[in-house]
Parts: sequence; structure tokens; C-alpha cells
Amino acid sequence: MSIPLADRIRPTTLDEIVGQRHLFSPGAALRNIIESGKIPNLIFYGPSGTGKTTVARIIAANTNKRLHVLNGTSASLNDVRDVIAEINTIAAPNGLLLYLDEIQYFNKKQQQSLLQYIENGDITLIASTTENPYFYIYPAVLSRCTVFEFKAVSPEDAAVGVGRAIKLLGEENGVTYAPEEGLVRFISEAAGGDMRKALGICELTALAAGMGASDGKTVPLTLERAGEVCRRTGAHYDRGGDEYYDLLSAFQKSMRGSDPDAAVHYLSRILEAGDLPSAARRLMVCACEDVGLAYPMIIPIVKAAVDIAFQVGLPEARIPLADAVILVATSPKSNSAYNAVNAAMADVEKGRGGPVPRQLQNKHFDGADAAVRGQHYLYPHDYPGHWTPQQYLPDNLKDTVYYTFGDSKTEQAAKAYWDAVKGK
Repeated sequence: MSIPLADRIRPTTLDEIVGQRHLFSPGAALRNIIESGKIPNLIFYGPSGTGKTTVARIIAANTNKRLHVLNGTSASLNDVRDVIAEINTIAAPNGLLLYLDEIQYFNKKQQQSLLQYIENGDITLIASTTENPYFYIYPAVLSRCTVFEFKAVSPEDAAVGVGRAIKLLGEENGVTYAPEEGLVRFISEAAGGDMRKALGICELTALAAGMGASDGKTVPLTLERAGEVCRRTGAHYDRGGDEYYDLLSAFQKSMRGSDPDAAVHYLSRILEAGDLPSAARRLMVCACEDVGLAYPMIIPIVKAAVDIAFQVGLPEARIPLADAVILVATSPKSNSAYNAVNAAMADVEKGRGGPVPRQLQNKHFDGADAAVRGQHYLYPHDYPGHWTPQQYLPDNLKDTVYYTFGDSKTEQAAKAYWDAVKGK
């Protein structure tokens, strides 16, 4: 069976790790901890392909503890018990080092089974996760560990690893690979921060280029070949995971922040992953929440664009959605209605309601104990300007103000109109 390039070229020292300078540059906390040889319980959190497993292996190689490796996607409680059974045996005289990959897939009972042993030091736990540990890891386990965040590998850092990979592939295949100008940068960016994917693209590009002769022949690696083998590899989109919500958040915040370039970028990444419903939902929410009354007609316009998108489907759906996204991003903004309904909902949730004023109630018979008989509703259309003073809120909220006119042109025009009608 062929061993993946990512494993063949895996770093064996901290200095060989690509990226993660905040963790492994000289003097960084995690580097100092590892070099001390006194390893505490650790949790490595970050996207895939950022070096979490590699660092765990480097730690294991430099400790005299017995190493066990489990993966949360496949390990069972019996597997954990087998690890525990080796404590204080001749197989593990200095204790155990347990590397638990994808710990977020361990249920509460499986995580709890480790508590006693990681607390008393019989087991040193190094766990990795691609999900936020504060949401997915049992608090009692989390409190006994130190969390370090691994970040997506930048294209600049990834380029170093890609260069190494091309050289190693040439040595293995007995040829000299000549990358076309821009190829290394292309692969580094296409991997989307995942070094493992970058290395996979390198290997596939070399295979697609042909092995060449075994006499040291130069083999070109072209951008065209790389593009053929890495379509969609940059689309990190683990639905329900942190990156999923980060993309959607960036999409909506870019529209709110009036940046059409960033907005269509994130739209493209969401659509590349085929997630039309999430893109449409965030777009409609942003039109109502962030543009709102500054340009009220944007709401039916965006709804129409979304309807067209669902009718034509992908890939053509990108066109009406791009129209709507750029319109939202470049429109004037107002969240006055959003703030108004939030304030009203807060009062309702606190129980601040009260009876509907009698003049607003549906017509019905007054009871014998009614202090004031008759509804006494004032029909606004019977008065100049189609308005007359009248209490609409319940008595206990009589003077409450939820909506304040925003500073957009549309809302200020409405304010001027009503100020004139109400004689302000």
C-alpha cells in the first residue's frame, strides 16, 4: 500500500513544522513546554492539516512514556479500558501517553472514563479536535488540560512545505521536477490552509505530469495540470463545524460592512460547496436586518432573486444571488427595525404586556362591572392627515418607545412627514 506523501514527509522536529509560528517560534509557550520534557495534558484545537497530529508524534518520540493512539471516530470504551489496563505494568513503567485524535467524537461516558487517570498522572492526554473544545469536550476533562489553538497555514508558510514536497518527489521518482512560475503559490492557496491537502495536490500533479525517464530527466509541473487535480480542494466546508459557521458569518458581516468584493468571495465559497440554502437564508436575513428601512424595496427584490436561484439551481443560481449580494452590500444601511423588534421582544419575554386597551379591542358586550361603557375607538381616516392621538400600547407600556427613525434618507423623509402631521 502506498504511504501518502504527507506521512513520508512528516516533520520529526519542531523546527521542521510549517506555520504555527505563534506556537513554535523560539520562546513560544508550547515550544518551551515540549522542550522541558514535562508534558501536561494538552488539547490541540484547529482545522485539519495544520500539524496537530505531527506535534503529538514529535512529543511522543521525545518522551519515555508508552504511546497509545486512538481516534474518536472509531475507538470504543473497550479501547479506552485496554489503555487503562496497561497502567503500572511492565509495558508502561513510566506511565502512558495517550494521543486521542478527534476527541469531539468521544461521548461523555468515554471522556469521563479518563478523568481519574489524567488527573493523577497515570495517563498524559494529548487530544486534538477540529471543533471548539469549549463546546464539545466534557468540562471536567477540559479543566484538566491546556488548550492550544492551531491556525490554518498561510500560503506563504505552505509554500515552504510545497517546495520541500516537490524536491522529495523528484528524488523518489528519479527526475527533476521543474514547477511553472506561480505553481507553488497556486497549490499553497488552493489547499485553503490545509497542509495535508497541499501535499496531496503536489503528489497528484507530479503523477499527472508523467514519471519521465529514470535518468534525471527534467519534468515540467504546469499550472494546468495542478488545476486539473485540485478542483474544489480549497472548499473547506464541514457542515455544522466551526469553519461552516465562520464562512456564513463572514458572508453576512461582509454584506453588513458594505464590502461587495468580500461578500461575493464568501458567497462563491459557500456555493462551491453546494450550500445554496444557507447562502439564500443569510442573504435574506441581511437584507431585512441590515438594510431594512433604509431601502425597504430591497426585501422583495432579494426574495425574488432567491426564488430565481432555487428555480434555476446551481451553477446558474450564482448569478441572481450575486446580483442580490452586491445590491445588499452597496445599499444604505439601517438596523432601526431590527432594534425595535428586539426591544419589544425583550419586554414581552419579561412579561411586560398587559390588557389590550379597550378602544383597540374587538367589539364585544361590556360587562355589568365595566367602568367605562363603549369602545370609543377613534378611526384615524376620519381626521386630518389620517391620524389622531390615541393610546395603542397597554397601560403599563404607555409611553414606551421601541422604534427610533434611522438616519437614512428614506427614514428621515418618513420622520419629516409624521412630524408635520403630528404638529411637532
